[in-house]
Amino acid sequence: MHVRVTLVAAARSSSLLAERFDDDRPLDQAGWDEVQRAAHGLMPLAAAELRYCSPTPRSRATGDALGLAPLVQLALRDCDMGRWRGLTLGEAMAREPEAVDGWLADPYSAAHGGESLLAFVQRVGGWLDTRPADDGVRIVAVAEPAVVRAAVVYALKAPPATYWNLDVRPLSAVTLTGRGGRWNLRLDAQPVRV
Repeated sequence: MHVRVTLVAAARSSSLLAERFDDDRPLDQAGWDEVQRAAHGLMPLAAAELRYCSPTPRSRATGDALGLAPLVQLALRDCDMGRWRGLTLGEAMAREPEAVDGWLADPYSAAHGGESLLAFVQRVGGWLDTRPADDGVRIVAVAEPAVVRAAVVYALKAPPATYWNLDVRPLSAVTLTGRGGRWNLRLDAQPVRV
């Protein structure tokens, strides 16, 4: 028995340099424009039997704009950044440079008072591992790019530091196939199909 989980990174709500930890802002105009341009290639995802999204406004709006009518999954929320919530990386670095350095270097560190990178990856992986294992079921989930990165690290059983080397662009998609505890990464050259 296996499932196919396609993770779609939510459209953006700000420029990359203005991204904030635990950002709850809705899609900006550029994000809406991106969804409109990408919609045709991502529309086949609406055929998935199960459709989910993270609880952020931009993930919900992206899923709705793609015609998914997704169900919110709290396990797909972004990493809990504690007292750094709402800050950019640069702002957190200006306030607590040693704490940021420690957090970036140590996957067990929760220097911000929130969730460690390892706990975040394990939470997202736990969600993956509990997806229904009906043979061939197709699942799509729209989530923050950080969640997609965490899912890939978990699925590949990669060292947590790999997280920092993954670049997930808005509206990019990755497909994981398998079942709880055993996942394969599928890279499509064509637009995503379910």
